[in-house]
Amino acid sequence: MEPDLEAARRRLDEKKLDLESMSALSKEARAPVTLDQQSVGRLSRMDAMQQQAMAEAQERARKRDLVRIEMAQRRLAEGEYGWCAECGDIIPDKRLAIDPMAEKCVRCASTR
Repeated sequence: MEPDLEAARRRLDEKKLDLESMSALSKEARAPVTLDQQSVGRLSRMDAMQQQAMAEAQERARKRDLVRIEMAQRRLAEGEYGWCAECGDIIPDKRLAIDPMAEKCVRCASTR
């Protein structure tokens, strides 16, 4: 049974919008931490730097997912979406519902 391409398109678009909006919301959290010891104590600045580092790591993960979404959209356009890039079998729709960017079936993804 082939995947529902229209549902996949919607899921990818929704995921992309979510990632882009989260990226915009976290922009301030990724801003450089200023060195102003008059307004922020040393420990507070260290906390702010740690939070900034976590926000940057989350942004890198979002960017990776955005690239994966672009690749999935390209596979959709080329008629390759829903087929395992490794073995050529159909990727079950349940797997694609969980991870619409999946390019491998569970068996091939677990053997890496």
